[in-house]
Amino acid sequence: MPLPGISELAGETAPLLDEVTIVSSEESANLPAGSEANKPLTTKRKKRGAAVPQFLQPEEWERLIKSIDSVRDRAIFRLAYHAGLRASEVGGLDMRDYQPRVDRIYIRGLKGSNSGDHHMCREESRALRAWLKVRGSQPGPIFPSKKRGAISRKMLHVLMRKYGAAADIPPALRHMHVLKHSCGTHLMSRGFGVEQVQDWMRHANIQNTLIYAKITNKRRDEMAAALRDTWR
Repeated sequence: MPLPGISELAGETAPLLDEVTIVSSEESANLPAGSEANKPLTTKRKKRGAAVPQFLQPEEWERLIKSIDSVRDRAIFRLAYHAGLRASEVGGLDMRDYQPRVDRIYIRGLKGSNSGDHHMCREESRALRAWLKVRGSQPGPIFPSKKRGAISRKMLHVLMRKYGAAADIPPALRHMHVLKHSCGTHLMSRGFGVEQVQDWMRHANIQNTLIYAKITNKRRDEMAAALRDTWR
């Protein structure tokens, strides 16, 4: 069926336009309070889709971690990346949460994240153990500040800018939250499913995990492999 032309559409809409009544402001004032004509016109804004998160490419992460010469800072960045931590969650890590025999650490989730045990990988565990040899085993924050409190978000961002510059990371990516997004994106690219990544990153809402699936996922990789040499 051919699409209707402009003249046909005008003919169909003309009766509808004839029924529209324009009410002046003076007339509106005399209308009953509940009158439809007296109600203000409102427009609904369309919801924008979730923004694609900023993340480091695997080679950028490698450059970043290699640029860190401080034992403490290497442990900070390893945990922040591998556990997908917010800056405030890094500061919240405490000695009583660390279980060295099983290489686990308890994460206190913030801003819509669940709390729970994080299983450390080999490189992560090695970096933390190296730092604790320097720090000692006394109670308190794992990463204390000079004033003996927990390291601040501000200081963590300072470190990220410092090492990001040393590793030639683009300026827009030199903030701590990029490590959390990099964790989610890299796990997806390794073939883990959305629910697995949700659990690893302790997301209470799976919508927070789905943003990484927009960037890369196992199903897309499998489809690309199937089409690479056959789609002409």
